Amino acid sequence: MAKLKVALYWAASCGGCDIGFLEIGEKLLKLIEVADVVFWPVAMDVKYKDVEAMPDRSIDVCIFNGAIRSSEQEHLAKILREKSKVMIAYGACAYGGGIPGLANMYNREMIMERAYLETPSTINPGKIMPQTSYQSPEGELTLPKLFDTVKTLSQTVKVEYIIPGCPPEERTTWMALEALIEGKLPPVGTVITDNIKAVCDDCPRKRDVKKVKKFYRTYEIISDPEICLLEQGIICAGIATRGGCGSPCPQANMPCTGCYGPVNDVIDQGAHFMNAVASVIDSNEPEEIEKILEDVRDPAGTFYRYNLPDSILRRARV
Repeated sequence: MAKLKVALYWAASCGGCDIGFLEIGEKLLKLIEVADVVFWPVAMDVKYKDVEAMPDRSIDVCIFNGAIRSSEQEHLAKILREKSKVMIAYGACAYGGGIPGLANMYNREMIMERAYLETPSTINPGKIMPQTSYQSPEGELTLPKLFDTVKTLSQTVKVEYIIPGCPPEERTTWMALEALIEGKLPPVGTVITDNIKAVCDDCPRKRDVKKVKKFYRTYEIISDPEICLLEQGIICAGIATRGGCGSPCPQANMPCTGCYGPVNDVIDQGAHFMNAVASVIDSNEPEEIEKILEDVRDPAGTFYRYNLPDSILRRARV
């Protein structure tokens, strides 16, 4: 029986998803028994020309992590789509845009100026900026073009399945790999987790439907380990986030930040999250509500941390 052919690639991401993939531990041996990894630039010496030369649909599954924010990433996403029978968006960045997607609060010029001219650690008196093409004595040197808008993988190519998380939990990763190995993949379009309800469904903390007069950052309060964090004024995205992770963050006394994406039938996770937060505010007075909400220091990063490109907003007008 021929082995499965698997490809892995990272685009705009931090590298955590590749580490998360290795969290399956000794189960890697079971995967290697039935599958060959034919493309994984972060772990093996392969060139883009190698995958470009592969026959179309010769790869059984491509596990693609990271958002799309450059011409190089878009090119590889399209090439891997052509070569793969199944494309999996692996992790929050491929799924919803992730942390890189918060760049959509700005435009390309603002980002480049900040990175290369304005940061306190930058010394650039000549105000030299990266160029997509430069003619050197050795020949033309090129860099990928940075896009003005960060995109999700599914906004770039067709995606069959999603494995959520930042990074995905070991159990979620293996659930997908096991389905692949056994030939029992779920219906196309499935977000693969072991719980379709919210993180709150996994969380052991008690909800007493308490209202709050003030929101706190995690270092500003010693929370009760038994009571729902949101009802103690700590903004927790568990109520608006798909479960399956096992709620490790709330159990470690840290709020859920929303990395598993929206619960079923929710189009915009950020809007759903805002509605949940509004429901615990103990006031009907507009001025008092506005003052309470001033404690939310970074609304975009709080409510759209992992999915701004995939939201109704998608990006700011700048």
